[in-house]
Amino acid sequence: MKVQVATYPGRRVNIDGTSFLYFGGTSYLGVHTDPEFQELVLKSIRQYGSNYGTSRRSNVQFSIYEKAESYLAQWVGSEACLTMSSGYLAGQLVANHFNTKEFRLFYAPNSHSALFRTNAKPYTTYTTLNIALREHLEKKKKEIPVIFLDSIDFSGCNYPDFQILQTLPLTSCILVVDDSHGIGIVGKEGAGVFRTLLSIQCQELVLCASLGKALGLQAGAVFGKKERIVQMKSSNFFGGASPAAPFYLAHFMEAKAVYSKKRSLLQDNIKSFLSANKTSKHLNFMPKYPVFGFSDTQLANHLRKNKIIITDFRYPTEDTYATNRIVLTAAHTQEDIFSLSEVLNSFK
Repeated sequence: MKVQVATYPGRRVNIDGTSFLYFGGTSYLGVHTDPEFQELVLKSIRQYGSNYGTSRRSNVQFSIYEKAESYLAQWVGSEACLTMSSGYLAGQLVANHFNTKEFRLFYAPNSHSALFRTNAKPYTTYTTLNIALREHLEKKKKEIPVIFLDSIDFSGCNYPDFQILQTLPLTSCILVVDDSHGIGIVGKEGAGVFRTLLSIQCQELVLCASLGKALGLQAGAVFGKKERIVQMKSSNFFGGASPAAPFYLAHFMEAKAVYSKKRSLLQDNIKSFLSANKTSKHLNFMPKYPVFGFSDTQLANHLRKNKIIITDFRYPTEDTYATNRIVLTAAHTQEDIFSLSEVLNSFK
């Protein structure tokens, strides 16, 4: 069910004059409509303007970029960081960087298209990926294997334990992880999975992410070793792109208390939902994570009939499988959670 709206869909969305509860999207912390967060945005816009359409190599440069990148790296736990204007562009920068004769690219099941080079296809299973990696290494080819995957792929294969990942020959591979759906809500202080993955020995770890989901910023970031980040910053890809608007990075560094409060509210909502929901057998979910997937189209219809809109569309193209997800956010009230649970409990 596709609908068009005129205002940001927060807890509710208005469709043809009718109000629906909205449990979709990716605004996990609900900051997009939070008044306190918006005040920080307005304060930063007054100082930095609404956009900065130039190269990071310009002779006039905002100091906020390096400050924010240092802050982000320290938060996530990496040696260095760079920022881009979107998560998709950050993923493409990484994929483009490794798309040389020195490396061989391998895509894990369910990896996001932001990481793809032209005509790239993910392996359908981790078993086939494992076989392909070991065959490549046994032939002692010069190309270093680079494995691309999503930290949270909604199948439960990776986050939170990454057990299946550890079956791969990682010590001989570079690991590139898209943490777009994790950063901001999982890990210590919402710092994502970088520190967790450091404990899994691999040749090198690179992480990229959209900051536009839980964190509410129109920006993307890449994290890794200082030498690797310097190499990426020296590329035409990085230099030729306009950066993220500086006000996003400025208010991000001032919003720590807001993010912390929102993460606590989100966890409260998850606990309330699991406690009130008697039909969890219909849902696929991960511990302490706010997304609940399902495949029964009748359940999606049942929710719509009861004035609840969820994430329900084909992604990333119209030819791929339907995405059916119930998404809780920190913006939802306890009443919203109980209303959703009541409708789910009535589904037969």
